[in-house]
Amino acid sequence: MNDVLGQAIFDHHRNLPGGKLWINNKYGPKEAMPIATYFRGEDDIPDIEWMALEQCRGKILDIGAGAGSHALLLQEQGVDVTAIDISPLGVKTMQERGVNKATEADIFTFEGKFDTLLLLMNGIGLAGTLTGLKDLLIHLKTMLNKGGQLLFDSSDIAYLYEGKLPKQGYYGEIQYQYEYKNLKTEWFNWLYIDEHTLQQIAIEAGYTMEVLIEDEFGQYLVRLTT
Repeated sequence: MNDVLGQAIFDHHRNLPGGKLWINNKYGPKEAMPIATYFRGEDDIPDIEWMALEQCRGKILDIGAGAGSHALLLQEQGVDVTAIDISPLGVKTMQERGVNKATEADIFTFEGKFDTLLLLMNGIGLAGTLTGLKDLLIHLKTMLNKGGQLLFDSSDIAYLYEGKLPKQGYYGEIQYQYEYKNLKTEWFNWLYIDEHTLQQIAIEAGYTMEVLIEDEFGQYLVRLTT
């Protein structure tokens, strides 16, 4: 996949001439994604993400770390945090911003044992589908130390369909495409999952699920433990 998101992040970090980062989808008009979102400081972090950071413990792996903002906040607290992303330019940005342990890696091939696995900004969406989510959760179990936890946020996006959910497939399985300058990615699958469906899959994958916080927009933060 073209490193479109990484290029947008890197250009913003270096204050290079850029353009808008667009997210194309199959359910409506394309949407502009403010690149500054990936560079939020402690004053701009939403409550759900703050709670996730406060719940982190032990040796932490920040999965899909983007520009490294969450890793930097954790690092400032003196904890042991490793940040990974599949974007080469995203990782380069993290390194230049001061993330001590930033590595280009795919979560399905990355090796290590951790006490907390963190996926924020709906990072769990990389599973793509409900089947992919179960496979991902089973894989992540192998990366947890005894007593470890998996922390992530997601949201119920039924509201997008205005009461007319698709008759085929799960409504939270979305196809997206990044567009920046003259670059486009291939279309890729991204998952948003409601709490009830997540709980069913979590149980099947051998986890206990705890909802830590939810807001009025259908967004929520969960902790999974084994």
